[in-house]
Amino acid sequence: MSGTSATPSSGPVKALHLGSGAPLLLLHGFLLSPHCWEQTAARLAARCEVFAPALAGHWGGPEFSDDDYTVPTIADRVEAQLDDLGWRTCHIAGNSLGAWVGFELARRGRARTLTAIAPAGGWRTPSAAQLYAAAKFIALTPLIEFGRKLGDFPTDSRVVRRAVAHLLVRNVEDVPRADIANQIRAALHCPALRPLVAATLRGPGLADMSELNTPVRLILADSDRFLPAQTYGRRFLRELPESADRIMMRRAGHVPMLETPERVANLIAEHIYASRDHLRAV
Repeated sequence: MSGTSATPSSGPVKALHLGSGAPLLLLHGFLLSPHCWEQTAARLAARCEVFAPALAGHWGGPEFSDDDYTVPTIADRVEAQLDDLGWRTCHIAGNSLGAWVGFELARRGRARTLTAIAPAGGWRTPSAAQLYAAAKFIALTPLIEFGRKLGDFPTDSRVVRRAVAHLLVRNVEDVPRADIANQIRAALHCPALRPLVAATLRGPGLADMSELNTPVRLILADSDRFLPAQTYGRRFLRELPESADRIMMRRAGHVPMLETPERVANLIAEHIYASRDHLRAV
């Protein structure tokens, strides 16, 4: 393991790196950090070599240029890390922004399989869905900038922790206090907030997915309060190849790894091994 321990830490993490076996890349969502994968990664490490980096511009991640901050440039940084590991290809699981980056890496031929969990980027440009997604992040901007001035108050406050948890998960009581505190710290230490909102407004969403050759498992959450599946899952359901798995997680929110890590680990592992054995998972 590199960059952290099996127990949740409270400082920035450049990457989680643990386990042995099939190479597996885990990508976190916007404003978050590798901390959100800690419990899931620990379960997958029994069968995979797991690498979960901090994305560029996020807490613990590489620096970035404000003028060139887009999903393809984030993917460039991740691809360079894969090269450093000697991973020509790997299995990829991503959540939200991380899933969007995962689709970009799949187009580049770097993904053996892709598990996309509550993926972002499934909007047309321009569209009401695109503007609504950007508006949500714009609304968070003053709150995050104010929170940066309050020291430890945002992570120590039970009210703040519950409000943040409510955005990320369905079952707030199922998420340990330390895990939510780390997501708050990640948001407060994410300089990419404004550049990525701008990129969301001016740039395109995902390119057409119908020709993807990578085995894809799409996982939507029925209680996603941030990118509701009814709106942001439609294009994925429509465009992904018929061979792609389409799963609706019940009683789960936008970042299900925080509230049900074992369930998410099982869904990722099932997809990896079904594809390896040329079987289709149900």
